[in-house]
Amino acid sequence: MMYRTVITMICLVTLLTATGNVNAQQSADPGVPDTYRTEAAVTREWQWPRTDNGVYGSLPARANVEQPLSWEPLRGDDIMWHKRVWREVNVLELQNAALRYAGDEHTGGGMFIEILMDAISRGKVTAYNTVDDRFTTILSREELHDMVVGKPDTEEVYELDGTSVIRIIEHSFNPATVTKYRVMEDWMVDRNTGRMVVRLVGIAPVRDVYGADGQYRGPQAMFWLYYPAVRGLLARYKVATAGNDALRPTWDDFFEGRMFSSRITKVSNIHGSYPGSYGESFAEKGLSSMEALYEGQRVADGINAREQDMWTY
Repeated sequence: MMYRTVITMICLVTLLTATGNVNAQQSADPGVPDTYRTEAAVTREWQWPRTDNGVYGSLPARANVEQPLSWEPLRGDDIMWHKRVWREVNVLELQNAALRYAGDEHTGGGMFIEILMDAISRGKVTAYNTVDDRFTTILSREELHDMVVGKPDTEEVYELDGTSVIRIIEHSFNPATVTKYRVMEDWMVDRNTGRMVVRLVGIAPVRDVYGADGQYRGPQAMFWLYYPAVRGLLARYKVATAGNDALRPTWDDFFEGRMFSSRITKVSNIHGSYPGSYGESFAEKGLSSMEALYEGQRVADGINAREQDMWTY
């Protein structure tokens, strides 16, 4: 008799629990989850889905905040050799296609440049002027807007009745004009671990500038971002890959794992072209495009051989 009573109580508790879950599900808002409702997209045009995006309820990367792996500490006294190099990443290359991906839930609804621009506009990261490579001048949001978007123009429009009105023309930033990124990094031989260590120092997007007549005017570096200060931001967004969608790396993984294709365009030396400049770009040396490519490869080969040369007696 006692056994039947225990079974009856267990069934009753199970029934009440299931009923409570059903009522809770029915009372909940069937619209977007709270993670979608509270997180702002990086572009104004992007709209979050009104349902879970996928049969397993996948959430945007910003809802599942990831922390970048801490760098291994380095001591200045243990650095046996150090060289700073500048690289150019062309987004038109197939290996760098993720940098021009339009965006989805995992990227905040925007391209990589739109993630950076959104973070700057919200005051999450600090942008530095490209007047030098030493992060000496902070670029305000207003200065960045005027440089990238430009100030509004006005034009006089005549109506059918002969009267005229002044129309204000607002400009917008086209993320597709960003076709390159400059990456500044330090290569060091650490005698404590006996190996070569690389640390990213800065990232600078480069856009193509066109005149009012639509003619190409040339490239323009927009701003520098100090990479150690933006690692936390880059770890909040996923990178679109052509492989498995379930194993998408973060942007911090993308740069730390050197998943991009690039070429060296500048190396640290005493031949700076302006005061305070440490290093001379291959373009400033008057090299042709092919000569600069070979020079960059020569520098890369020298860096790769340096680790072995350090322990050769």
